Amino acid sequence: MDNNNYNNNQDGEVNTLKDYINLVRLNLFPIILITLTGLIVAVVYAVNARDIYKSTTAIKLSKPQGSILDAPLIPEFQDYGSDRFIANEIEILKSYRLREQIAYSLIDTFHNSVDKSKFDLILENKNGFGTDERPLLNVHEIAEMLFGKVTIEQKRGLDIVEVSVESPSAFEAALIANRYASSYRDLNLTYNRQQLILVKEFLAQQREEKLNELANAEETLKNYQENKGIIELPEQARSLIDLLTDFESKKNATKIELTITEKSLKQYRDELAKQDPRIKDYLASFATEPYIKSLQTQIAQLESQKDLALANNKAAQREAEIVRDYDNRIEELKKKLNEKIEVYKAGIFASSPEEIKQLTQMVLEAEVKYQALLSSYNEWNQLVTRYEARFNELPTKSIDLARLQREKTAFEKLYLLVEEKYQEALINEQSTPGNVLIIDAARLPLKPSKPNRIMIVLVGLVLGLGMGFAYAFIKSYFDTTVKTPEDIQNRKINVLAWIPQISGLGTNNKEFEFIVAKKPDSTISEAFRALRTRIKFSKINPDGLRTILVTSPATQEGKTLCSVNLAGSFAQANNKTIIIDCDLRKPRIHSIFNVKRHPGFTDYFFGQNSFDEIIRKSEINNLSYITAGTIPPNPSEILGSVQMTEFLNKLKTEFDIIIIDSPPLIAVTDSEILSRAVDGAVLVVSANFTEMDMMQKAVQMLDHDGGTFLGTILNNFSYRPGYSSYYKYYYYYSRSSRSSSKSKIA
Repeated sequence: MDNNNYNNNQDGEVNTLKDYINLVRLNLFPIILITLTGLIVAVVYAVNARDIYKSTTAIKLSKPQGSILDAPLIPEFQDYGSDRFIANEIEILKSYRLREQIAYSLIDTFHNSVDKSKFDLILENKNGFGTDERPLLNVHEIAEMLFGKVTIEQKRGLDIVEVSVESPSAFEAALIANRYASSYRDLNLTYNRQQLILVKEFLAQQREEKLNELANAEETLKNYQENKGIIELPEQARSLIDLLTDFESKKNATKIELTITEKSLKQYRDELAKQDPRIKDYLASFATEPYIKSLQTQIAQLESQKDLALANNKAAQREAEIVRDYDNRIEELKKKLNEKIEVYKAGIFASSPEEIKQLTQMVLEAEVKYQALLSSYNEWNQLVTRYEARFNELPTKSIDLARLQREKTAFEKLYLLVEEKYQEALINEQSTPGNVLIIDAARLPLKPSKPNRIMIVLVGLVLGLGMGFAYAFIKSYFDTTVKTPEDIQNRKINVLAWIPQISGLGTNNKEFEFIVAKKPDSTISEAFRALRTRIKFSKINPDGLRTILVTSPATQEGKTLCSVNLAGSFAQANNKTIIIDCDLRKPRIHSIFNVKRHPGFTDYFFGQNSFDEIIRKSEINNLSYITAGTIPPNPSEILGSVQMTEFLNKLKTEFDIIIIDSPPLIAVTDSEILSRAVDGAVLVVSANFTEMDMMQKAVQMLDHDGGTFLGTILNNFSYRPGYSSYYKYYYYYSRSSRSSSKSKIA
């Protein structure tokens, strides 16, 4: 399989499933190792992860109902308004003010709790869970912690908000969730009752003041009667006092109503001024418009005249006629006033933003009510002033007692009126509901929601497996070395054979380098016999292939090992074979045969030894070898000389096959020179070591006009994990060969 197919496939080939399977097989060990590492890390994390409990409370939010003017003009946009309202309320739930209130509440609960181990989030992270050494966080720190630990979400399509809290303590999770719900409900009630609370506080103050004034008036009247001895007033004086006190009490009641309305109006105006000052000024000018003001003044005059007429006519029949007449006239004026207001409302609300319509309506109603009360107060004030003048015309001795009784009666009526208003305010405050309903309180979770240990282990397994495959593909992407026969074949280079790895062959272990002699029945020896056969029949005329050069692109690729074993396999086939060590840079033939380097090849060239002295016999029949001998200063000149050609011709007269072990091809020119003097050249490349570019460059150097290049040998090929079919072939073939040999011996 061509590993570089994952980079740039030169021939436009598409990777097949088999290619990917082989890639996995070649990297099976690191994939398994990485997968197991990921699995172990996930298991360790899952075992040691703290249990996290989750508690949730559900809150239903109801949008405040306004008047018909608050309704959207197009019904399809109602959901948008509701969603916006919910979004605003969620922001209130997330506000620092609410979190601060909850923080104070949690601190109080912690101090009052006997079992401090039930708390975790509100304690500093120092020495673990549930220890007494963990100090309590302050209010600000708890508020900041709540922002990260509390989840507030709207249920899709519903007016329900869920507040979820996660904590290592089940008790704490439920506690915080419930405190969130209750604190938010209280805050919502405070917002909704804010105006009523303001009115109630004002009436409470007035109630206390009027009660004291009434007590003082009663005490003054009592003392005067005791000192002066006057007990009763004349009938005329009593009648006048009754009328005056009645009118004065209505005047005072109107003043109280006027004050309450003024306070509410001021609050509404301030809020509206923050959002749209122009509307606030426009509403104020409308309320004081002459036509509106004239209608309100006429209504106030008719109401005061009706009360005066009723006071002067005691007959029941006449009283009914008076009431009916005045009510009709008042109703007609109110109808005109309302028509004017409705026209005005339609105009102003059509141009007002949706979010301030309700506030604008409240300001408008308060403005109109304030002007109406102001007109009524002025009318009652004028009426009281007129009757005070009549009161002052009473006999001198009766005036003091009448004034005291009048004050006492007026204070009594005023106190009763204030008391009634105060009780109404209390009832209104308590009866005003919020728009928050806790429909499901947070409960104590019975089992943790996190961690999902099975899921963690599965994720760790999947991530480990994914990282293992990623490692294999990334390694293949950046690894440009030769790995399989297909890597060579895909570049149009002939592959003669692939030599398996020799187990136990290390740097210092030379025992099995000459494996065809040491273990002739091994799979590796069988591979060299296959190589021998393919080389022999690589040319049309096998008899013309007698001198074979074995080289490699670089060092440490196994060319000497392949040379020796190839020579041994030829010798085992009854071919008289000799191997020459022409690597005059770093010769190794002598170390494989465990002899001295000289006398050798160069010693014969320099006349120091004879031809017969440099030829040595090996442990295999028909195999001889020539070592390198003395290292010369000019190896290239020696190998390219006429004497070298004559030497090879002389060897041909003595031997059937001549194997030449030469230096690496890329480093020096020795092998390229020899390739032109031999019958065939073989290039040895090492799996997982030789670079693709180096191999292609070496092939180009060998594939010259002489046509001596036979192909490549893939050495050190690990076919067992990646190419089981090759292994089965060799295993079967070697067993068949051994069986055949045994039968012949028998």
